Amino acid sequence: MLMVDLIKKKRDGHRLSKQEIEYMVEGYTKGEIPDYQMSAMLMAILFRHMDADETVQLTLAMMNSGDVLDLSSIKGIKVDKHSTGGVGDKTSLVLTPMVASLGVPVAKMSGRGLGHTGGTIDKLESFTGFHTDITNEQFLQNVSKIGISIMGQTADLAPADKKLYALRDVTGTVDEMSLITSSIMSKKLAAGADAIVLDVKCGNGAFMKTEEDAVKLAESMVDIGKRSGRNMVAVISDMDQPLGYAVGNALEVQEAINTLMGKGPEDLRELCLTLGSHMTVLAGKADNEASARAALEKVLQDGTALDKFADFIEAQGGDREQVYHPETLPASSMTIEVKAGYDGYVEKIVCEEVGNTSLLLGGGRRNKADVIDLSVGIVLQKKTGDAVKADDTIAVIHANDAQKGKEAAEKLYKAYTFCREKPEAEKLIKKIIQ
Repeated sequence: MLMVDLIKKKRDGHRLSKQEIEYMVEGYTKGEIPDYQMSAMLMAILFRHMDADETVQLTLAMMNSGDVLDLSSIKGIKVDKHSTGGVGDKTSLVLTPMVASLGVPVAKMSGRGLGHTGGTIDKLESFTGFHTDITNEQFLQNVSKIGISIMGQTADLAPADKKLYALRDVTGTVDEMSLITSSIMSKKLAAGADAIVLDVKCGNGAFMKTEEDAVKLAESMVDIGKRSGRNMVAVISDMDQPLGYAVGNALEVQEAINTLMGKGPEDLRELCLTLGSHMTVLAGKADNEASARAALEKVLQDGTALDKFADFIEAQGGDREQVYHPETLPASSMTIEVKAGYDGYVEKIVCEEVGNTSLLLGGGRRNKADVIDLSVGIVLQKKTGDAVKADDTIAVIHANDAQKGKEAAEKLYKAYTFCREKPEAEKLIKKIIQ
C-alpha cells in the first residue's frame, strides 16, 4: 500500500477502506508518512469529503493510535460531557458536581485553553494548590470515592489527533466536518465513557457560526458515537453573547460557585440543568428529563452540589475553603467601569470581541507558552435586551495594568451595539439531537 495511491484515490472522489485509513493514520503517527503527503490527503478530504463510514473508521483509527482509558473499575454508567467552546463557558465547573451528587460518575479529561480564556483546568487552578497531574490510578480512585475527577489529557491519548490537528491548523484544512468530528470524538471515545452529552454552540462567539452548521456537526458526532457503541445526546446552545456574566478564569470560578449556591445567572443555570438532565438519564439515575431536572434543582438548593465541588477541589490538592469563600480567589488590582453612553436597549454584543478583550488583559493564551493571569477579565452588567441609560455601567474590567485596562474598556465598548426598541431574545437551547 502506498500513500500516494491513497491521495489519488481520495482526490478522485473515491471512498477509502478501513484498512487504508488505518494504514494512513498509523503511518503518520509513527512518522513513516511525511507531512507533505498527509497535507495533500487532508486537502483532498477537504474538497472531496468523507462519508459516514469513512468518518467512523478515521475516528476509531485515531482513538486507537494511543492509550484508551479503561474505566471498568468504576461502578455505574460513566457519562462524559464535551463543549465545543465559547466565551464565558464555565459549564463543567457547575455541571460535574451537580450530576455527581446524584451518583453519576464523572471521569473527565480536559485541556488548557488556547485563545481568549483558559480551559477548564486553567480555571480550576484558581484554587490554591489544585492540580490535575495525577496518575490514572488516582484519577479512577477519586471518581470511585467522590464521583468526580478531572485530569489533563495525556500525550498518549489519541496522539494521531494531536499531530493531525497541528497540520490542519497550518494547511487551511480545519473546516471540514469529517475532520472536525473525528478530532473531537477520537479523544472522547479514548477517554472511556459509556455515554457522552455534547454541548454544541452556535453564534458569533462559537466555532460554528450558524445553527445549521452546529446541527450538522452535532448530528455527525452523535452518529459516530452511536456507531461506536456509546449512548449520545447533543444540545445546540446559543453563543451570540457570553454565557453568564463573567469572562476570565477566577471570575468565572466565582460565578460557577454562585450558581452552585443557587444565585448564579439564569442562562448558565438553565444550560447546566438541561445538560445535566440528559447526563442523569443516560446514566440510568432518572427515568426522564423532568425527574432528573427536579433532582438536580434539589442538590443546588440544599447545598449538596456545592459540598461535592469542595470535595473534588480538596481531593486534587486545592483549598476547599475557597469554595465557600470565593472572595479569597485571585483578584485583580484595579477595576474600570464601562458606561453605556446611550439611552435604549442593548441590541447585540459581539461575543468574540468580549473574548478578545479578556485575551488583551492576559486572561488567555496567544501561544502554548503564555502564562495566564487568572485574576483578570470582564464582568458584564448588561446583556442583550437589557434596558440602559447613558450613565449605566454595562461592564466592569478587572485588570492589573492600567494601559491594558484602558485599551480593554475601549475594545469592550465597541463590542456593544444599542437600539431604541427592545430586541427579540435569542433562545438559549435551540435543539436537542439524540
